[in-house]
Amino acid sequence: MSEWSVAEPQKLAFDEPVTALHVRIVNGTVNVVGTDEGSARLEISEIEGPPLRVTQKDGTLAVAYDDLPWKGFLKWLDPKGRHRNAVVSLAVPSHTRVELGVVGAGAVVSGMEGHTEVKGVTGDTTLVGVTGPVRTSTVSGSVEAQAVTGDLRFNSVSGDLTVVEGSGSFVKAETVSGSMVVDLDPAGPTDVSLTSVSGEIAIRIPHPVDARVEANTASGAVSNAFDGLRVSGQWGAHKITGRLGAGTGTLKATTVTGSIALLRRPPGEDEGAAAPADDPADDPGGPDGSDGSDGSAPTAPTDKKVL
Repeated sequence: MSEWSVAEPQKLAFDEPVTALHVRIVNGTVNVVGTDEGSARLEISEIEGPPLRVTQKDGTLAVAYDDLPWKGFLKWLDPKGRHRNAVVSLAVPSHTRVELGVVGAGAVVSGMEGHTEVKGVTGDTTLVGVTGPVRTSTVSGSVEAQAVTGDLRFNSVSGDLTVVEGSGSFVKAETVSGSMVVDLDPAGPTDVSLTSVSGEIAIRIPHPVDARVEANTASGAVSNAFDGLRVSGQWGAHKITGRLGAGTGTLKATTVTGSIALLRRPPGEDEGAAAPADDPADDPGGPDGSDGSDGSAPTAPTDKKVL
C-alpha cells in the first residue's frame, strides 16, 4: 500500500492501475473526470484544516479525512469543530468505480463509464456526460445531470433534481420537499418514476412518444400538453393517465401537495431543425386539462421516440 498525508497544495501521479476511487471531503470542491489513460492524477490545489490522507491499495485510490467514514456519512459531525476546506481534482480511467462523499462541498463528475455514487449533505452535485449507472443521495444539496445516459437514482430530503437531455433507460427519484425538473430524450424504452411529498414535478418528453403515463397528486395542480392523455379530478386529487403511441415505456409521477406538469419537447430540437410554424397537428392542446378522449395522438411526425 502507498500512502501520503497532504497538508498543503500538492500534485500526485499514480502509475499503478486504478479501478475504484473513494473521496470524502468537507467544504470546498471535488472534481472527477474520466480519461482514456490507464493511470490517475490528483491535484489538491487548496486545503485548510486537518491533512487529507491519500492511499492506494489493490486498485483503490482513496482521498479522505481519517475521521470521516463512508458508513453513516450523512449524519457525520466534526467532534472538534475544526474548519476544513479542500479543492480536489482527479483524472482517472473512465471505467473506474467512483464513490464521493461531500459535506458542504460541491461535486462535479464528468465522462465516467463505471458506477458512480455521490452522497452529499449541503453541497451541490453536477453530472456531465456520465454513461454508467449513477446513485445520488443528498439532504439539501441539489443535483444537476446533463446528457447522462446511464441509469439514474436520486434521493433527497429537500434537494432539487434537474435533468437536462436525459437519454438513459431508467430514472427513479424520490424527495420530500425538493422540486424535480426532468427533460428526457431517450433513445429507447425508458422506465421513469418520480415521487415527492410537497415538491413540484415538471417533465418534458419528446413528441411523438411511446409511453404509458400515470401521474397523481392529492391536492396539487396538474398541467398536460398531450391530447392523448386524460385529466381527471377537479377538486382535491388530480390524475393524468393514458397511453401515448404504443405505450412501450412507463412514466409515473406522484406527489401529495406538489404540482405536476407534462410538457412536450418539440420535434428535431436537438438536431436544430425548426418545427413547422402554425401546424395544427403540433398544437399541444394546452395545459387546461383537455382529455383528448378519442385517444388519438397527433400524427404530423412519424418517427416516434419510446419512453
